[in-house]
Amino acid sequence: MTARVTLFTKPGCHLCDDARTVVATVCDELGESFEEVDISAGPDAERLSAAYGEEIPVTFVDGRQHDFWRVDPARLRSVLSRPEPRRR
Repeated sequence: MTARVTLFTKPGCHLCDDARTVVATVCDELGESFEEVDISAGPDAERLSAAYGEEIPVTFVDGRQHDFWRVDPARLRSVLSRPEPRRR
């Protein structure tokens, strides 16, 4: 099973710490999982840093960008309460 939520972060980012707490809490409440991706590490670091470096943290739900900088728990809860879209 693939996580519905992806949280792009980088080390030393206080907004990332806040977003992680919100995402973890909401996902736990709804029985969803999330994955966290450090944009400063790994083989995709250069591409991810270029794409999201100014908007970190960035949250994706079901493969689509959902939020950046701050995560609104009510908005995240609402989108995760909808059925997961069918994959082609």
